[in-house]
This record gives sequence, C-alpha cells and structure tokens, in this order.
Amino acid sequence: MTADTRSLVEYRLTEADETLEAARELCESGRWRDAVNRAYYAMFYASLGLLASRMLGTSKHSGVLSLFGQHFVKSGQFAPETARHLREAFDLRQKCDYREFFEPDEEQARELIEHAVTFITEARKLWDHISRV
Repeated sequence: MTADTRSLVEYRLTEADETLEAARELCESGRWRDAVNRAYYAMFYASLGLLASRMLGTSKHSGVLSLFGQHFVKSGQFAPETARHLREAFDLRQKCDYREFFEPDEEQARELIEHAVTFITEARKLWDHISRV
C-alpha cells in the first residue's frame, strides 16, 4: 500500500471522527435532522476510508454501500449487524433530507449516533489490522 493511500485512509477516518463529534453537538442542541445527517456522513467517511485501502471508490452513495458490502461484509472482515447500521443511516438521512414533513426525533438521532460510534470503532479496528499486514 502506498503512503498516499495510507494518508487518504487516515484522512477519511479523521473526517469520520470529526463529523461524529459534530453529530453529537447537533444532537445536544436539539437539531435532530442535522444530527442524523452528520451521523450518517461519519459512517460514510469511514466507509470511504476502508474502500480507499483497497483502491476502490465511487461517486454515488449507493455505490459506496454496495462496494462496502461486497469487499468487507461478505468477506467476513466487518460484522453484518454493524454494517446494517450504515444502510439504516442512509435510509434515515434520505428521509430527513428529501421527504417533506419528516422530522426525526431525539431517540432516532441518539440511536443513530451510537450506531455511528460502533461503526467507526469497528472500521478503525479493521484499518489497524489492514495497515499492519
């Protein structure tokens, strides 16, 4: 793996951490819709980082979810139940961003943030393993 690839993965994982922190702050201020958006993007950035470790990427969110499933979940490197949180976050974020009169509640936002914590933690563990091999 090249130094540039390693730097990109680290950049994406740092971006995930920073975005997760923003989700927490938005949740604490009662901005549920924005918290959901940031929690999803935190997982999305972590996914992009892991995909970059394999020199994979796509411009579409659905493509990222698909590639992530193919290369990390089906291979047994990433827990399916944790990966499912990414899909659920994507669906909830879509509702928040594109459905009129849809407003997530505090419980949904907090649960999604907890799922993002789990997802990013597992992504970092996997990256630690990949980067040592």
